[in-house]
Amino acid sequence: MKKVIVLGLLFFTTAIFSQQITYKKGKFYIKGEQISSRETRELLATNVKSATLFKQAKSKEGLGGFVLGLGIGLTVGDLAIGLFSDKKYPSGLTYAGIGAIAVSIPILSGRKKRIEEAIMEYNKDHQNNTLGFKNSFSVSAIGNQNGLGLQIKF
Repeated sequence: MKKVIVLGLLFFTTAIFSQQITYKKGKFYIKGEQISSRETRELLATNVKSATLFKQAKSKEGLGGFVLGLGIGLTVGDLAIGLFSDKKYPSGLTYAGIGAIAVSIPILSGRKKRIEEAIMEYNKDHQNNTLGFKNSFSVSAIGNQNGLGLQIKF
């Protein structure tokens, strides 16, 4: 029980003193200092919607990057085969590679918008470091057959 209370208080104090995040040219900043994508993910975990949007953006980035790399690899591999052997050059691998590159463009296109939405949602909750519970914070004592305790609602 002590561990749960200590973890809860640490999370609570971390969330209170959190700063607003800015996103410029694919990098994340807090007060002008760059932070990593992992630190950004941890900060965005305090808001479910922003964490979901950020996870979707990173999933799109991973999938789109894989498909783009696959397309480039197929195209360059077929070019190398055509240059160093007597096989006909634009074979099915080249067309499959160009198709994969074309498919990766729409996959990658929506990731920046989702990251910006996630940052905007996070910053909306963290304006003036209030965390959105400025007016609706209450602490009360509760009791039941198992004992007494404190209830915190925000």
